[in-house]
Amino acid sequence: MYNIRPVSDLRSKLHEIEETVKRGESVFLTKNGYGSMVVLSIERYAELTNEIERKLDEADAVAAATTQRYTMNEVYSEARKMLDE
Repeated sequence: MYNIRPVSDLRSKLHEIEETVKRGESVFLTKNGYGSMVVLSIERYAELTNEIERKLDEADAVAAATTQRYTMNEVYSEARKMLDE
């Protein structure tokens, strides 16, 4: 179940929001009835981004080790082929 709260709760109920994210849950904040932002713990954020950061580091290392470069069209074409398989 989603934990959805108005953004005004950041001011008035920060402690409750903090306790919720410490349990590993995300809190979705709304403003005027529309999604505004998501609050999550540093640990949960790291879980979501560590793999991406690792892959970017790998790509940087490969790019530094070679002079081969691809055009945007070549990259998109290869990505399309991979998605179609």
